[in-house]
Amino acid sequence: MLRERLIAALGSDAVKTEPEDLAVYSFDAYTDGGRPAAVVLPKSTQEVSAIVKIARDCGEPIVARGAGTGLCGGAVPTAGGVIVSLMRMNRILELDLQNRRVRVQPGVMNLDVSRQVAPEGLFYAPDPSSQQISTIGGNIATNAGGPHCLSYGTTVNHVLGLEVVDDAGEVFVTSIDDAGYDLTAALVGSEGTLGLVTSAWLGLLTLPEAVRVWVAAFDEMDAASEAVSAIIAAGIVPTALEMMDAVIVAAVEAAFHAGYPTDAAALLLVESAGFEEDVAASEAAIHAIVEAHGARYWKSARTLAERNALWAGRKGAAGATGRIAPNYYTQDVCVPRSKLPRALRAVEAAARSNQITVGNVFHAGDGNLHPLLMYDKSDARQVAAVVETGNVILQSAIELGGTISGEHGIGWEKREAMTRVYSTADLAAMGRVRDVFDPRRMLNPEKIFPSGARCPEVAPP
Repeated sequence: MLRERLIAALGSDAVKTEPEDLAVYSFDAYTDGGRPAAVVLPKSTQEVSAIVKIARDCGEPIVARGAGTGLCGGAVPTAGGVIVSLMRMNRILELDLQNRRVRVQPGVMNLDVSRQVAPEGLFYAPDPSSQQISTIGGNIATNAGGPHCLSYGTTVNHVLGLEVVDDAGEVFVTSIDDAGYDLTAALVGSEGTLGLVTSAWLGLLTLPEAVRVWVAAFDEMDAASEAVSAIIAAGIVPTALEMMDAVIVAAVEAAFHAGYPTDAAALLLVESAGFEEDVAASEAAIHAIVEAHGARYWKSARTLAERNALWAGRKGAAGATGRIAPNYYTQDVCVPRSKLPRALRAVEAAARSNQITVGNVFHAGDGNLHPLLMYDKSDARQVAAVVETGNVILQSAIELGGTISGEHGIGWEKREAMTRVYSTADLAAMGRVRDVFDPRRMLNPEKIFPSGARCPEVAPP
């Protein structure tokens, strides 16, 4: 019944029900899930609306999906249902140069937005490491960040309005210019639990006059961490301030030949953008601060090619770990910048006690850690050790005044950990918001909220 109705509405080319097709959509970059009943690939808002209405009539849950690059199980099915793959909705719909904004469908790749508007002297700021292969829809779902969110903010700071299909298949539009509640902000980061985004107005920024990238090398992670805090404390906010340890640098250099020194315990990758004289002043100030904190190496990327090579190494770091182990798990936590030395020591201690190799590459400027735990998933001991290490790191971040996710979202992976940072009353309030949008919990079920979130003490009255 479900399959026949979907084919009648969208055509057989848009509906996948063969076992091999369903298997492809049963996992993301984090984990495997269950098998969906069907996968549907719409091309328009109207088709998304039709899918939702059919699924609702058939009692099937709905999971929206982009490129499948998510790192928390947010786009995997847990209870069968219909996967709505938005990858065919990949067009840039309108470019409003006068107001520096662009309207795109959710399947547009993040980097393609900047590529399309670059000839006009503009760019789209949020830049997750997966920006070449992650979609705008997925970025909106998780409120994605990236290295440059230190200066420019995360996705929510650049989404001006949304077109959304609700749980009944009806279409509504939001705008940050609307009076009353900011529904746009509420939907960004909701991981497909409040509606399916079918287009978005994105704010664009003017390309800066000057961009400089520098590398500083340290003999100790603590010294590099303290330099990060000192830079921000001095009132300097670089566009990006990233850190890598020796494990990551060795893998990256072997893979990409980015130009990093390989004989240091920690590297800072720093970028500043703006007017030429301001960038020059930042370089002088940052150079002085890192030297005062023990930096023994300083390099300035003088050409675009050198700058691109340094960033290619940073953004390819996770993939480079394949030279160390066949699999890796990325933890995603945030701590106050001043607690970075303690947080990194906790990461190292947890990995060492569980005999796991760890590499650190992260957004140091805003304290967003991404320790990469490397292992072989065919070895049950290593799998158990990685899970334990990740849990210890998570709890350590909480105890240091941090939180359980910086930019990857909650999804399936961390929903039970929500009780570590939110009270029952907090979760009940969130549950009431969700029930306004999706009272039957059809949209991306079993995500974000812990498994007890429908019990009387948490569920809305």
